[in-house]
Parts: sequence; C-alpha cells; structure tokens
Amino acid sequence: MLYGVNLAGWLVPEPWVTPSLFATTGAFDDRGLLDALGAERYHKVVGLHRETFITEQDFRQIADRGYNAVRLPVPWTVFGKEGPMPGVSEQCIDYVDSAVTWSEAANLKIMLVLGDIPGGNEIPEALGSVIGMGSRLRKPVIEVCARLAARYADRSCFLGVEPLDEPVAQKRQGFTMSPGVPLHILRNFYRDCYEAIRGQAGEGPTVILSTAGRTDGWSLFMAQGRYKNVWLDVHPYHYNDLVDAAGPAGIRQLVDSSVAAIEKVGRSGLPVVVGEWSAALPVSSATPTPEGRLAMERVYASAQIQAFRQTEGWFFQTWKTETRLTAWDARVAFSTFERGMFD
Repeated sequence: MLYGVNLAGWLVPEPWVTPSLFATTGAFDDRGLLDALGAERYHKVVGLHRETFITEQDFRQIADRGYNAVRLPVPWTVFGKEGPMPGVSEQCIDYVDSAVTWSEAANLKIMLVLGDIPGGNEIPEALGSVIGMGSRLRKPVIEVCARLAARYADRSCFLGVEPLDEPVAQKRQGFTMSPGVPLHILRNFYRDCYEAIRGQAGEGPTVILSTAGRTDGWSLFMAQGRYKNVWLDVHPYHYNDLVDAAGPAGIRQLVDSSVAAIEKVGRSGLPVVVGEWSAALPVSSATPTPEGRLAMERVYASAQIQAFRQTEGWFFQTWKTETRLTAWDARVAFSTFERGMFD
C-alpha cells in the first residue's frame, strides 16, 4: 500500500504553498505569475524557487518519516520550448529527472500528474475547450502524458502518470447541469490518453484517472478485460462540508463520507487511490483554541488513514508549505505520528 505526500507548489508554483513567491504580483497561479513578472524575471524567480524549495534532502526526510511514495504535479509545458506544449518551462524536465533519481535513491515510488491544465476548480467549464475533440490543445496534452510515461517507464520507482490533477465534471442539479466538463468528454479523453501511454510506454506505468468530483459514472468504465493497470483517483476533502466537526461525532460523519465515496467509486471494478487529502476541518460551532484545533485535526487525520486502507494508497496534501499550515503541511500534521501508524 502507498503512504505518500504530494509535492505541491514545487514545479507548479501555488500561492497557498509559497505566498512569498506571489507577494505584490497580484497573481493567483503560475500563468498569472508569468504575466506579472515577465519571462526574464519569471525564469530567475521561479528557477531559484525550484532549485531550493524541494531538494534531495526532502526526499530523504520523506522516506525517513515512513512514507513510501510521492505525487509530483508538473506543468503541461514541462518539456520547454521544444516540447509538445511549448512554454517557459526550460529545465523543468531536469527537475523531474532529479525527482525520479532522488525517489529511487530513497526507495520511494513516484507518480506524475499534469497540474496546471486550464479547467480545474477555478474555471471548471474551460477544461472542455482544452480536451474536447475539436481542440488544438488536446493532442499536445496527450503527447505530454505519453512522453512522460515513456521517459521513466523503465525506472523502478516510477508508478505512473495522471493526465489531469483536479478536473471538475458536470453534475445534474435539478433541471440544470453544474459548471464543469461533460463526463463523456472526460471519459473519451482518458481513453485516448491510455492508448497513447500504452503506445509509447507499454503496460508497465499505471494510468491514474481523476474522478473529477463524480462518484458515479464510472461503472464498467475501462473494464480490466481490455484496459490494464488503470486506477481511479478520488480527493476526499471535507473542509467545505456543512458538518459541525467540533467533536468526535462530526469527525466520524466526515470520515464516513470518505468511505462512502471510495466504496461507490470502487464499484467501477477499478482500483482506487486517494491522490489528495488534508487534515483541514470545516468551521465548527465552537471556537477551539489553536491547540484544540490541532488536536482535532490529528484525530481526523488518523481516522482518515484508517478509512483509506481499502484503497491502493493515499497522498497527503502536501509535504511542505512555507508558513507550515497545520492541516496541510505533513511535517506539522503528522509530527506526532509514529512510523507504524502508516502500516
């Protein structure tokens, strides 16, 4: 079973992970940072960040803490100007190479995920225009996934590739559909990603597919008779749930919700992995002390870990934050956990 952490905010900068990188720019994501700084300044600032924020020492510390895997978001321009998706990510693939080498040295598995394709939580309806059949971007995005898989297919630590990090699929809401990509477009994109990855990298790498917030719609999808080594990825976040998590009953309700979602997705017949989760709790009716809040987060995290035992594994979001966010920084959230708690 995988017990892992995400390396969010490293190769795809995110303001909640490293707010100092975005301070005074007015940017909210990597593309906005590029626009605000300009290409030359962006290369210097982001280059220094990538060189220093995560190093080989982090991989050793992750392994020493008892984890056995990392999940690494990479930009869709990871191959730079000469790649399928040209962009200002020169040398980014070198950091991915280093991450794979460091994972091998630390005896960690590594999963790669395209982390910045338009159409995530911010503008969910935009994704359809990127991965839809008529999009000029569709083929290059698929090619990036296939090239990543082929590049590392023979490395012992390489687990596989996830084409989309946090897509949002449409859901029926009464007589209307919520914002997001239509599920049939997402499913067709996934099938084509699978074929491209298998064509270039063989059957070794796992193809991990986000459920895009939908626990339904996956029954008999990519059945294992024809498709091999495919996992579905769920992200059971509950910090926005309308649940009073001031005590054990509320926490139990949140964990039961995770279990129900995992079980429902699992009816597809495909293995399930928890690609992201955190110790963040909803706002409660009471106002706990900082120490009390931290204690409840750790109770919640422990219960979630137990709930995830029915999956292929989990990846906490995230390993490191600049401000050591208690519910999101594994160094803080699990600081009192023993290694054996992951077994």
